[in-house]
Amino acid sequence: MDVVIYHNPACGTSRNTLALIRHVGVEPHVIEYLKTPPSRAMVAGLAARTGQPLRALLREKGTPYAELGLDHPDLTDDQLLDAVEAHPILLNRPLVVSPRGVRLCRPSEAVLDLLPDEGLKPFVKEDGEVVIDEAGRRVR
Repeated sequence: MDVVIYHNPACGTSRNTLALIRHVGVEPHVIEYLKTPPSRAMVAGLAARTGQPLRALLREKGTPYAELGLDHPDLTDDQLLDAVEAHPILLNRPLVVSPRGVRLCRPSEAVLDLLPDEGLKPFVKEDGEVVIDEAGRRVR
């Protein structure tokens, strides 16, 4: 299975998502999006493929979101893309692309909807939260 993760190694959710992908036996193509930001067209395409508005992919916390006035409801997608292009940290993470779709994986276990679900083994997040129990069932 071909999987791409737009990843920030400084983010616990992103690290847990990457660990879950690898845990199910998939080695993804990892794009550290702060080092190699996706193009405007790619960001727009990813948003479209999630089925969510572009605004849903923006990160507010720890970014210049507020100071740039990005909460203004009249901003167009082009204006939001301008902001993401100038400040890639505004793109929320982790974004995961697989043959099953594209998703912002917050919480990290959301990635399981994009991965093979047979033969799951127990998995615990960095913080100790159980995601897959001893019987191979997703804990919700």
